[in-house]
Amino acid sequence: MRKISLIVIHCSATRADRDFTAKDVDTAHRFRGFSCWGYHYYVRKSGQIEPMRDEDMVGAHARGYNSISLGVCFEGGLDANGKPADTRTPRQKEALHRLVGELLQRYPEAKVVGHRDLSPDTNYNGIVDPWERIKECPCFEVIEEFFN
Repeated sequence: MRKISLIVIHCSATRADRDFTAKDVDTAHRFRGFSCWGYHYYVRKSGQIEPMRDEDMVGAHARGYNSISLGVCFEGGLDANGKPADTRTPRQKEALHRLVGELLQRYPEAKVVGHRDLSPDTNYNGIVDPWERIKECPCFEVIEEFFN
């Protein structure tokens, strides 16, 4: 069993007014050269949680952190105009919290972070400030929401 230190929350960076299935994630990741989908779990707008990679399989979702993390992605993350936004539905939020709670029971030492929180701290103040983020994914304050 791998040592899991991080649970990394992602968004699919797709428009909330369009469906993006787990199969679509797999196709997009294979197009980028991955062997299969890079996440361990995918949370649809309906709240359905779709398992992807086995937890003991290293993911392909957060360069430099894959060997010590699990990747959880939710469908959406862009508004109807294609701009980054917290597009989670109430069902997605509930499912995401339930899933992360279950993962934390299995990996109690893990911290929950957003993909954007793994950007380099270029001013070395111990915080990834908004202007240091390489991407906005997942468009909400994961660390605050999950009380690390």
